[in-house]
Amino acid sequence: MRKSLNVIHDSFFLSEYQVLNLFICGHGTVGGRLIEQIKSQQEKLIKERNLKLKVVGIADRRKALFTREGIDLSNYKEELAEKGMKSSLQVLHDEIIGMNIFNSVFVDCTASGDVCSLYKGFLNHNISVVAANKIAASSEYEVYRELKDIARHRGVKFLFETNVGAGLPIINTINDLINSGDKIIKIEAVLSGTLNYIFNKISADVPFSRTIKMAQEERYSEPDPRIDLSGKDVIRKLVILAREAGYKLEQSDVEKHLFVPNEFFEGSLDDFWKNVPSLDADFESRRKRLENENKRWRFVARLENGKASVQLEEVGNSHPFYGLEGSNNIILLTTERYNEYPMMIQGYGAGASVTAAGVFADIMSIANI
Repeated sequence: MRKSLNVIHDSFFLSEYQVLNLFICGHGTVGGRLIEQIKSQQEKLIKERNLKLKVVGIADRRKALFTREGIDLSNYKEELAEKGMKSSLQVLHDEIIGMNIFNSVFVDCTASGDVCSLYKGFLNHNISVVAANKIAASSEYEVYRELKDIARHRGVKFLFETNVGAGLPIINTINDLINSGDKIIKIEAVLSGTLNYIFNKISADVPFSRTIKMAQEERYSEPDPRIDLSGKDVIRKLVILAREAGYKLEQSDVEKHLFVPNEFFEGSLDDFWKNVPSLDADFESRRKRLENENKRWRFVARLENGKASVQLEEVGNSHPFYGLEGSNNIILLTTERYNEYPMMIQGYGAGASVTAAGVFADIMSIANI
């Protein structure tokens, strides 16, 4: 009823702008950049788009702050520390649903599986969800499907464009192709900015083990780089793309061919750093051969004929993946329409600013302006 009264009030009194109420969970690397971007754009969006983005909640693992009037983004960290209540999943669930604000969006900038468990309740209470967190969309297919179905039935959105390719418009492009009657036949992609960085940096002077440390120092990799080296992150991304393309795929269905022996993923992180230099000589020997053959390594995710795989491949200088620089991502979409010449999407596939911008774009699509 409160939501209805708010809508009626806005209609009768002809509010000069549309309001979108945002609950942001996580204000670290991506969440912090998102809040900065919202703050810098708020006035412009009101003036040029008649859209008011109002952050009514900010939370992290320790503290949570909620206010209907909106949080001052210029000093939200201090306000959260001073006025915030103790945070928990139950607090987030009860406060956000209890505030019962219409046109509200829960924005998940964490990597927490526990936070994902809140999505279903929010969607059922007509709260849209925008997730940088890729756990929900890549979890069991039935969970993914249920969240999509609830959002559709409730007339709200469940968006996760940044789950793959940071700010690149990959998922939206696949959706546009499917909705316009096209069919995705094959997906080939380099989806790990971390692994692409590693294989672009490896050289006669920079051994394999050093490139891993460099990726960690540059904050491309996870704090535990074995998560990237295991292919787990790429598998999640491939599963999400396959599902959006209309294939019922689980992570366990993806064949993985890894380039680091299994024993390196066991034991502690200290053990890993101590042992990984033992791989340098073999990688250097193979790298020299590749250099002589004018080829490069790329960790490729592939979906073809409904079968999915990830593996380290050697690509020649005529291949679209050969010149991929830095931590960039690239994806080739072969469809019924784009058959002889696949559609190619390429660009920054990692980084806080571009990921935050992708989350911002999802929020703007909910505003529908």
